[in-house]
Amino acid sequence: MSEYFKIGKLAASFGLKGELVLEHSLGKKTALKGLEVIFLEDKKDSFIPYFILAAKVKSNNEVYLQLEGIDNKEVARKLTPKEVWITENDFETFAAKSAAISLLGFTMINAGEDLGKVIEVIEQPHQVLCCILYKGKEALIPIHEESVEKIDKKNKNIFVVLPDGLLEIYE
Repeated sequence: MSEYFKIGKLAASFGLKGELVLEHSLGKKTALKGLEVIFLEDKKDSFIPYFILAAKVKSNNEVYLQLEGIDNKEVARKLTPKEVWITENDFETFAAKSAAISLLGFTMINAGEDLGKVIEVIEQPHQVLCCILYKGKEALIPIHEESVEKIDKKNKNIFVVLPDGLLEIYE
């Protein structure tokens, strides 16, 4: 089974022919040229594919999408505000290497301890949070200059120095 990465959400419908506005966190302006399919989560870990008929840039972090089978605004509105996912291969193609979202799938390591894989990246105005599965629970780890020791892109590792007590709240 291929892994899916969340890249954003369908923020709004646009026009009368069922176009949708995809608000993404890919870190660069893109028309998603070559991307054939997006996935919407039906229920936990169950994804429904939607094939892209057309896509065009709206802004640095928004794209207009026309999806197969979505041909009027009423049907399009039912898909908002659903989260949008793409396969790992497509993610590696479309995400900017410098974007925070490119840390998805990386393993977080603190003082030699493997804490878990980054399953979600949450960008906030003043910080970036990485969500990992730590001892079976979701843990939010803030990422900033003081906490990141090194990012090893080749081996997909993030070496961090976390403040004392941060992980204990998730145990």
